[in-house]
Amino acid sequence: MSKLNIDQKTIMGLFSDSRADFLIPDYQRPYAWGELECQTLWDDIFTFAIPDEDFTKFDKNDEYFLGPIVTFKNDDGKMEVIDGQQRLTTLMLLLRAFYAKFSNMKDKNSLATKKNIEECIWKTNEFDEPNMDSLKIDSVVATDNDKDEFLKILKSGIVEKEQKSNYANNYRFFQTKISEFLDKYPIYFAYLPTRILKNCTLLPIEAESQDTALRIFSTLNDRGKPLSDADIFKAQFYKYFSKEDRKDEFIRRWKKLEEICEKTFTTGSNTPMDEIFTRYMYFLRAKKNITQSTTEALRKFFERDGYRILHDDKALSELEVLARFWNDVSNQDTDRFSDRILRRLFVLNYAPNGMWSYFVSVYFLKNKDGLIRGARFDKTVEAELERFLKNKDENENLDDDKFFNFLLKITGFIWAYALINPGVNALRTPIYAEMVKVVNGESADFSKYKFDREKVIATFNNSSFDNRRPITKSMLAWWAFNNPKQKCLSIDTPLEIEHIYAKNRYDMEKSLKSRDYLELLGNKSLLEKRINIRVSDYRFADKIKYYKGYTSSHGEKQGTDIYELRNMSDDFNDFTEKDILERNGKIINGFIDFLDENSLLQ
Repeated sequence: MSKLNIDQKTIMGLFSDSRADFLIPDYQRPYAWGELECQTLWDDIFTFAIPDEDFTKFDKNDEYFLGPIVTFKNDDGKMEVIDGQQRLTTLMLLLRAFYAKFSNMKDKNSLATKKNIEECIWKTNEFDEPNMDSLKIDSVVATDNDKDEFLKILKSGIVEKEQKSNYANNYRFFQTKISEFLDKYPIYFAYLPTRILKNCTLLPIEAESQDTALRIFSTLNDRGKPLSDADIFKAQFYKYFSKEDRKDEFIRRWKKLEEICEKTFTTGSNTPMDEIFTRYMYFLRAKKNITQSTTEALRKFFERDGYRILHDDKALSELEVLARFWNDVSNQDTDRFSDRILRRLFVLNYAPNGMWSYFVSVYFLKNKDGLIRGARFDKTVEAELERFLKNKDENENLDDDKFFNFLLKITGFIWAYALINPGVNALRTPIYAEMVKVVNGESADFSKYKFDREKVIATFNNSSFDNRRPITKSMLAWWAFNNPKQKCLSIDTPLEIEHIYAKNRYDMEKSLKSRDYLELLGNKSLLEKRINIRVSDYRFADKIKYYKGYTSSHGEKQGTDIYELRNMSDDFNDFTEKDILERNGKIINGFIDFLDENSLLQ
């Protein structure tokens, strides 16, 4: 069991401890608090320390709780801050602003308060004399260009006009608030910082390891952003590039990678950076010939052998190129991908689970040629990387025919497997095995996992395709884009499931033998949300104008871009039970033929 050291302390009790030596580590995010957060902190503390703006109403036994601080002692004996970075940093700025005001004050209370603050900010010698060059807090955040500014402010108490960082702005804010307070309550000035030091409390939680500290943080913190796995990985890259004397290069490249991922990965449970590392992990797993269905947690995978995987130029280069690839997928880049590839990728976005994106990542990293060689990156090579990523020359493109056939194959397999074996966990066994084949230079053919034709047909006939099942939308997307005349749509197009024969029509007419027919694939289609809102309860004859588009007094109303519905609007006057059943048979038979064409049937 992990050992924890937990003991609620006042600000003074925590900071003035001779052993206090806090480190904001390299993997933390840059300081982010602004004036709004500082205003809230000031208002809360002021209201607590000076109730109703009356010094006499303060109860010295009262406490104001500022929250937990989660740390662990690193190999250098410093307390690495996992949770509480923003609070600790801001409190230090606040105390430093108070300290500056006491510089010329000689009364007893002011001198005592100044001494107390002094012991909180600077380390002292054995005679309790402060070393003004040795702070009790340090920051080595890799992507924080202003961290040195923070340390200079603490040491000097001076902020320059040209300084515009959050540190500088917040320090100025506290300077203003403190000056206003001094003007209003000059006689009682020392009482406010004293009550902050002695009656405002924190809960320092000292864990025995980084892992334990991170778990505690994830459990306790329901307000701020917990550290992601990618934040930990960033620190490993930072250490490696720092040893190579290429720290600035890494910071530039990491920031660029973050920008791309933020634009690309906008959904899901992972952070954007965790997502790119997850997709990369599956490539590395396959290279290690790992086929077991149990998947390690992301950080557990990368921390093997002391994060050795990340102590390499090649890892960062592959992450960069992989991120660019997915950014181009998201943007539907026509310079990079043919129309037929974009259509396949569009359909895969409606897959019943997300396994396809990991498989495509593996395929891409294995089959693209070009820059990824693991060579040392000097400034010239770094510039070449930027050009390479920007211009997407022929070395970055996949073979169109091979990639197209691969996408067809995995679409058929994932759809059929999800139909017969619902749940993403079941899919891992065959997909992991095929990933290994791909990285070993073989084709993904699913030769050991082919489907029985009759079983697939029976599953179709015995399944309910209600709108809540992921496979329903998946099948409708496949069917719509299986039509060669269907143009590719924007990936951002909101598509919903349309009941061509409306539910309300059935309730009014009862013109179907069974209500179950409403939920057959033959009665459903994808349809833009903007149109589906208008047509949902109408008879087919009334829906036609919405499918085709029309002009009203308010202007032109665009019809659907789903080709089949537009075509039906020209050829059908009504959509009946017979049409539902015929279309249902076409979808099922079409999918069986699709599996057969891609050699996925026994």
